Amino acid sequence: MKTIYLECQMGAAGDMLTAALLELLPDKQAFFDKMACLRPLGVEVSAENVEKMGVQGTHMRVTVHGEEEESLDANGGHEHEHHHEHEHHHDHDHDHEHEHYHDHDHDHEHRHHHTALGDVCSLIDGLDLPKKVKDDAKAVYISIAEAESRVHGKSVNEVHFHEVGALDAMADVVGVCLLMDMLSPEQVICSPVHVGSGFVRCMHGVLPVPAPATALLLEGVPTYGGQIKGELCTPTGAALIKRFAARFGDRPVMETKAIGYGMGKKDFERLNCVRAFLGECAEKETLVTRLECNLDDMTGEDIGFALERLMEAGAFDAYTVPIGMKKNRPGIMLTCLCEPDRADAFASLLFKHTTTLGVRRLDMRRYVMDRHVEEIRVDGEILRVKRAQGMGAVRAKAEYEDLARIARKRDISLAQARVWAEQAGKEG
Repeated sequence: MKTIYLECQMGAAGDMLTAALLELLPDKQAFFDKMACLRPLGVEVSAENVEKMGVQGTHMRVTVHGEEEESLDANGGHEHEHHHEHEHHHDHDHDHEHEHYHDHDHDHEHRHHHTALGDVCSLIDGLDLPKKVKDDAKAVYISIAEAESRVHGKSVNEVHFHEVGALDAMADVVGVCLLMDMLSPEQVICSPVHVGSGFVRCMHGVLPVPAPATALLLEGVPTYGGQIKGELCTPTGAALIKRFAARFGDRPVMETKAIGYGMGKKDFERLNCVRAFLGECAEKETLVTRLECNLDDMTGEDIGFALERLMEAGAFDAYTVPIGMKKNRPGIMLTCLCEPDRADAFASLLFKHTTTLGVRRLDMRRYVMDRHVEEIRVDGEILRVKRAQGMGAVRAKAEYEDLARIARKRDISLAQARVWAEQAGKEG
């Protein structure tokens, strides 16, 4: 399975993700040819080879009407210059470039242009790019606007983006979405995200890291802080990760084909980069939740009914195991395997159909083989065969119900029906 693994041990920003993914792409010029669709907006994108701590990597350079958003040290953080009608400054105590998003009710003594979400989406729609790339890019911007609207108590339509900042960030958003489309991974996995620590100085004041909008965007994503002071994960980086990563965790067993280093501008005691791995996973690894409870006061009929209801609801499996309980009572442990996002629903079914007072939950990773069912015609009989392969193993097995039907029809044993089907299949 073609897999991209994103290692975000120094957080993530849009330009760092773009650079890391670009290094995975064999035909880099094809990427820049497609990104040329931004030129009518005054946006130019280029890549620079850089070296940090002896490691070669890539840094993306984006200019808007010939100007690059600068990042200069100021009071331990950086200062961003935006080239609008009047030059103005925002001081930040963080070390990655920060995209700026504001609601429209701020009192500004300086004048600059703002762009609404609808305007940004219209600009994206007008780009000469595949529909999927544009849909992904718009979804990223919508998620950022929704987070900002929740933070400021405004509607999504009231969230506005600085004109230059929006175009600068658009290059990162569109770039990552385009690279994901060109690389076409079957799955994207991401490490837990290092968000940094301390505070960040924004137009609203001094805010904790991660900034409120970033924290909302990272809901459901495993994150951690640390001793590095500063904002390591930007809102754009968070939104892009949330859009493409199917799950989060350790790097899986994979045969690596390429490694990309997307370098940040600042230097730390640790290598400041996003690292991307492209390779093949021999297995398909997914998450599964195991729910279980102990029972000693239910009849076999009631337990059987509970199992039926769990399976009918879509459980992967439901089964019982005999156990010894307190006071030397014999009992059973009822176990249900299900999808993690449906665990609450299945726990509710366990409480409804059993006498348990508590349900234990364990989230696990599992390996599953790729599988499909095909129908074959054998001596006038329709036989469904389940085929599976993965991790070097190949299996095929006829469906029980079809074998049982053939055994009854031909008045033979189930074992004989199985042998007959295998032989007839070879001859056919």
